Amino acid sequence: MTRLGLVDSLTLDDLDEQLVHALQVDGRASFSRIAEVLGASDRTIARRYHRLRSAGAVRVIGLLDSRRVGRVDWLVRIQCAPDAALAVAATLAHRNDTSWVSLTSGGTEVTCVTHTHHQGTPLLRKLPRGPRIVSVTAQCMLRAVAGTSGWHGRTAALTPDQIDQLSPVTCASGAPVDLTDADRRLVAELAKDGRTSYPDLAAATGIPESTARRRLAELRHDGVLYFDVDVDSLLFGYTTEAALWLTVAPTELTAVATDLARHPQVAFAAAVTGPTNMFAFVVCRDPDALYDYLATQVGALRGVLQVETAPIMRSAKRSGALMIRN
Repeated sequence: MTRLGLVDSLTLDDLDEQLVHALQVDGRASFSRIAEVLGASDRTIARRYHRLRSAGAVRVIGLLDSRRVGRVDWLVRIQCAPDAALAVAATLAHRNDTSWVSLTSGGTEVTCVTHTHHQGTPLLRKLPRGPRIVSVTAQCMLRAVAGTSGWHGRTAALTPDQIDQLSPVTCASGAPVDLTDADRRLVAELAKDGRTSYPDLAAATGIPESTARRRLAELRHDGVLYFDVDVDSLLFGYTTEAALWLTVAPTELTAVATDLARHPQVAFAAAVTGPTNMFAFVVCRDPDALYDYLATQVGALRGVLQVETAPIMRSAKRSGALMIRN
């Protein structure tokens, strides 16, 4: 198996970093709007984006607020024999109900994020079985506490004024939403490429272009649909990723969540069920920087009773996109 979207030959200059940050603020912003805010030409911004996109270095994705659409997200850990882990990861990565799959713990464990449509739905019914799988544990994600608006470790290229100019207007009601079949087709296309044009959305979904434009705007304004940017951390000089499982005293859970959300190393964090009641995905420049982060910032968190660290060895799926193939 090989990784898709190698970016070893790419480097980012200041304009590239500003473009990535601009997309993080508004993944659907037009090239002309981004160019205006950044003081560059439309053609330059479009060329920079397509260069990064074609290399697999940057990808805008449309995502749903799980709670608003009745979906339950789960964090699943599968301990495997070393010679079975990659095959299990590949199988999970090709499933439609997974969004993030990684090999961890030296290649003896697979960690994935999957979802069900309600609490009573069986989880991963077609999980491979056999002596090569040692154990499976699942934790329900109760609340995402960091990373839902981008990884702050790489979103510092724009000024506050530029961010204000690009920020979309939303007014989330928090009320449950019943998606129509047309909505689901629309969201499925945006999950592949959040910048798909309205004519292409109409052609792919069978929805009139005017309807696609209106419905996307409605879902986005209400906070049901949002856009994120998946960026290879190597482009920013970050070579070490790790999953952290924290055991936190219940009385300190909210305080720890607030602190984690402020840490630039934290790309995502969520409160989960189980004895390890907080999960975090962290990105550091190297193993030494990970040590410093654990020893100083995590170690200083009041209420953290225990921390389990699992280095990410390989990503099989990120934000719904396959990173490996047979």
